[in-house]
Parts: sequence; structure tokens; C-alpha cells
Amino acid sequence: MSVNSSLDLPSNIALVHEWFTPRSTGGAENVVQIIDDLLSEIASQPELFSLVNEERLEKNSWLFNRQVKTSFIQKLPFGISHVQQYLPLLPFAIEQLDLEGYPLVLSSNHLVAKGILTSPDQLHISYVHTPVRYAWDQMNIYLKRSFLRRIGLGPLIRWQLHALRQWDQLSSSRVDYLLANSNFTAKRIWKYWRRRSEVLHPPVDINRFEWNRPRDDFYLSVCRLVPNKRVDLLVRAFDRLKLPLMVVGDGVEKEYLKELAGPTVKIVGFQSKEKIESLMSRCRAFVYAGIEDFGIAPVEAMASGAPVIAFRKGGVLDTVKCFHSDSEKGATGLLFPYQTVKSLVEAIEFFKEKQLWKDLNPELIRDWSNSFSQDSFKDKFAKIVNRAWREHVNSCDIATSDLSSSS
Repeated sequence: MSVNSSLDLPSNIALVHEWFTPRSTGGAENVVQIIDDLLSEIASQPELFSLVNEERLEKNSWLFNRQVKTSFIQKLPFGISHVQQYLPLLPFAIEQLDLEGYPLVLSSNHLVAKGILTSPDQLHISYVHTPVRYAWDQMNIYLKRSFLRRIGLGPLIRWQLHALRQWDQLSSSRVDYLLANSNFTAKRIWKYWRRRSEVLHPPVDINRFEWNRPRDDFYLSVCRLVPNKRVDLLVRAFDRLKLPLMVVGDGVEKEYLKELAGPTVKIVGFQSKEKIESLMSRCRAFVYAGIEDFGIAPVEAMASGAPVIAFRKGGVLDTVKCFHSDSEKGATGLLFPYQTVKSLVEAIEFFKEKQLWKDLNPELIRDWSNSFSQDSFKDKFAKIVNRAWREHVNSCDIATSDLSSSS
């Protein structure tokens, strides 16, 4: 794909992300890499900034030996490997990054990156993966099984999150242009920050997956095993139905879910990308019970031709076209209305009774997933940056002209 290369962007561009570490990589880091590739293609390679950078040591990483300007957290004990443990310091740390000399600044934000300090002459565009989940609407979910709460530090953690909410809202006003990764995220941005944002779905590597392989008789879940993903609902539902479920992922809930799982549920832990691709191309359906701001895994499943059964809230409302008995054309999955075992069981029973895996065409499901491809993202992102930059330049020219006239 040839992305519009006529953008009159500055040569000095800064790209800011919270952290680069192999211990915490996912969709957000993939977005940063795609933006870095795009800017290098249409303008110039951006300077990278983050709180910490551990990826420079990974030979297979796109950041191996790449210069990344980091914060003082990099030099603190265990700062690189356990950056999140310094949560009370992170807002202060991100504000210390020196971005002078970069007319265009882009941030990739899921915690504090948008809080960087810029001048009126700089344009700051922030791609928001989420307002801080555990400081806002999902605070109690995170705290419910928190180790710190269990040892009596619950009130202290709540006070820290209270302070983080205040800073999070305050720092949102520093951004000139906000991009949200889904309509759900855009609603949360308005709710918590009272800022309007433009929706741009994140890039998914669609071409990794095969859609035309025979389907096996098992259901699949792929996600981090943390409380807000609600994998416990999946385990309980499939245990009740005595249907085969394979759970891929690692996290703090792994042992708890193993204890919960019956004989038809397998908690297989971390798996390679190649193994996940194979499982997605063969599963009967991909299941998800959490609330995602966007949710890349369901899109990857659809790229594999697999129908999706998911809770009807969050980013899946943008990505999954729900089956309806009166109009099944183009459907890519089934959404259940309540985040309960009962609602999930009813959805799976309906899916099984109607044998929807036969009616939901894998090729059409795959075609729909192309809407979220990397090429689609690059094209839309380039147009948005171009438009925002030209509006910024024009506003600066007008301001200069007005100042000259008044003098």
C-alpha cells in the first residue's frame, strides 16, 4: 500500500509511550511501532521517549539498539523491570521529559504519556488506548483481588488512585488533538475528561492468520489472566455445559482459574504466536467475557475466520457484527447482554443449538476483519495527522498575523 507521502510535516517529531519492556507488550506497543514506521515513511524517523526502555537489549525487538530517551525511573532500583510499582511517581516522571525542539509531538497513552509538557507552538496529538482503567470505572474490580488490599493497604491505594484521577483529568487538557481507539474509549474520554475525540481503530496484523482451515470441536480464549478479563465466567460456563474450552494466557489469576476449571476446561498458559495462530484458525468459536476498550484478540480471531462470542459492551460493539435470527447476513459473531454465567451459557447454547459455526461464513468474517488492517490504520492516521498539522500551522500563522497587526 502506498500511503500519502505529500505531508508537509516537520523533520523533528517526538513519539512518546509509557514504557518499552518485553514484560509488558501488546496492542499499544504494536500501535507505536506502526506509527513509527509510518512517520519514517512519510516524514522522518521520530525520536522516541518513554519512562523506561528495556527493549534495547532484545535482539529480536524493533527497538534493539534504537535510541530512546527515558525518565529518571530508568535509574531507580528495579525501575526498568517493575516500572508500574512506581505508580505514584509516574505522572511527575513523564513531565520531566524534555520535548523542546519538536514541533510535532505524538503520544501513545494508556496511563501517563499524554501528560507530557509542550508549548503553544507545539502540536500534541495523543492516541488514547484507554483512560486509566484501574483509576476510573474498573477500580473496584482491580482492588477486589489485589494483594496490597489483602495486607491492609487498601485505603492507601485508593488514596493514590484518587490523586491519579485528579492528575489524569488535569493532564488531558494539555493535549491539542485526541484520538480514541474505539467508540467505547471515546465515551470514556468524554465521561472522565470532558474532551471530544476522533475514533481511529488500532492496526491488526490480519495477514498472520489463516481463515480456511477445518474447524475443530473446541472453543478458545486468549487474553491476560487478570480479574477484569472475567475469564472466570468462561471457565464456570463451560464447566456447567461440559464443553471443551482452551484458555491461553498468563497472569495473576492463572492458579485461581486452574482450581476453578473442570475436566473440559484446559488452562494452557502462555503459548507462542505460531501456536495461537493455529488455535484461532481451528477453534469452533472465540469467546470473551471481559470489557475491552478495543480488543485486538477478537479481531485476530475473525481474521482467522472464527466467529466470536463476547459480552455486548466495549470495543466489540465496533468490531463484532452480531448475529440476529431475522438478519444473519454479514454477521461475524454473537454478543450476550449480561456479564453473568447465565447469560453466557444461554449464548453458547444458542450458538450450539443453531450450529452457527456453519452459518457464519469464515470468508466473510475474514473480509470484515480487513477493516482493521495495518494498511487501513496507516492511511487514516496519515490523513488525520496531515489535517491536524495544517490546522495547527494555519492557526499559528493567523496568531502571528494578528500580533503583527496590533503592533
